[in-house]
Amino acid sequence: MPDAPPNLDNISEDSKDRDTRIAPEPEADEFYFEGPFLVFTEAYHLRRGWCCQSGCRHCPYGFQKTPAGDEANPPA
Repeated sequence: MPDAPPNLDNISEDSKDRDTRIAPEPEADEFYFEGPFLVFTEAYHLRRGWCCQSGCRHCPYGFQKTPAGDEANPPA
């Protein structure tokens, strides 16, 4: 495991080529199923080494996906 999380200053720039990266195959203890969904653990995300910006439940990189439409309709 890395000693410290990666620098997130250029996360948008880094994510431009995220579709061309090859993620390692997860080990048995690095994921679980929640209904039909495959959920990766924090350990897997750290071993993979980058944020996919998908709003993963156990994202160790601090990314939080904003639901569509929340910007246009902020809570009162």
